[in-house]
Amino acid sequence: MNVQASDSLARRLARFACRLNYQDLTDGQVDRLKDFFLDWLGSAIAGRSEAPVRMIREVAEEMGGRPEATVIPDGTRTSAPLAALVNGASSHVKEMDDLHRESILHPAAAIMPAVFAMAEREDVTGPDLIVGIAVGYEIGIRVALAAGPDHYRYWHTTATCGTFGAAAGACRILGLDEDRTVWALGSAGTQASGLWQFLTEGAMSKQLHPGKAAMNGLLAALLARKGFTGAEGILEGEKGFLQATSTDFDGNRCLDGLGHEFRFERNSLKYHASCGHTHAAVDAVLQASQGETWTDPDVREVKVRTYQAALDLLGGVNPDTPYAAKFSLPYCLAAALKFGRVGVEEFDEACLRDADLRRLMDKIILNADPELDRTYPAKWPARVEITLNDGRALTGSVDYPKGDPEHPLSQRELRQKFENLTHGLLSVPVIESIYHKSIHLEQATRVSRLLEDI
Repeated sequence: MNVQASDSLARRLARFACRLNYQDLTDGQVDRLKDFFLDWLGSAIAGRSEAPVRMIREVAEEMGGRPEATVIPDGTRTSAPLAALVNGASSHVKEMDDLHRESILHPAAAIMPAVFAMAEREDVTGPDLIVGIAVGYEIGIRVALAAGPDHYRYWHTTATCGTFGAAAGACRILGLDEDRTVWALGSAGTQASGLWQFLTEGAMSKQLHPGKAAMNGLLAALLARKGFTGAEGILEGEKGFLQATSTDFDGNRCLDGLGHEFRFERNSLKYHASCGHTHAAVDAVLQASQGETWTDPDVREVKVRTYQAALDLLGGVNPDTPYAAKFSLPYCLAAALKFGRVGVEEFDEACLRDADLRRLMDKIILNADPELDRTYPAKWPARVEITLNDGRALTGSVDYPKGDPEHPLSQRELRQKFENLTHGLLSVPVIESIYHKSIHLEQATRVSRLLEDI
């Protein structure tokens, strides 16, 4: 895409970021953004005790920092960049954070920590925070759409494209002008990184990815505020982000409907505590089972058809740790067969060592379906055929798993998810307080007080 610097992708995105106001959002869009905020808080609180989060939090504590923003895992306060780092890691570790299907992006884990930390630092109002979230989500999603599915082969989109969204949302909180927002996007792009190699080795890097995306985006905004310049052609330039990280990029996808259509409205809220690429197959198993559960002696075989990208990412994962199990399609499907659910508790050590579940895994046959592959990433579909030893043959077919915009969580289900994620970590009154503050976020006069009880 050849454009002059004065009409660069970054500048047009920055112009949108600077011009969007709270009054431009419909009541329905505001409600969705508040749901995203509540959903993110639940995941960030739930991750507080996980080992990678503890390590990142300890390093942040050792680094020190002015008490500007809340470190959600322990309720302390530190500098906004360090709070964004810790909160980004904590909100991604349970695999319950949101997902934008078409862009293959987890917006909340990378964008919310930056926007919220900056909002606390600047002590803005609830409507200001909501606009910052809208800007961050919209730009992060649009950059990811422009990068295309090929980007996802090697690059963790949440880590890379999430950095742009984090920077844009933080700029909006700071009220930066168009030039400074362009510079921040340039600095964001030159920091954007995150490779998938960790998954094949079972390393902890996935938690570093959203944390650093949030931290780097916030840093880019703070530097731009001082006049620190960044490359305006960072996206479409000859040596820019899109050229460097994708073979099927299209800058026009950044701009299509910008300012008139909001891509964040297509965001999904997860219902299962596993990688999003497992969800359609899990739901297809649950659909086929109709409430029944089975152990190894009950099942002859389970044939699964899904899109190739899911198998490329998940196919070689060895579920030797609870976290790795979240990326093992056979493990997740065996859990759905045996327990009738795939929640946080299905990834504890006891389930991991369950011999019957392991035998069920051996009966699961995975195949790519070219027809389903053609619908990806607009759909993440799966088809399941379960053959039981009593002769029954059961089928399940899912295009849109529960939590997708075509099959959304109800407000009751969203509240239940939040309560389940925070149960035992916070007192019931504090859980209730955070829930009500979140669903009435537009009424907040001081964002810095939202988590004062945590």
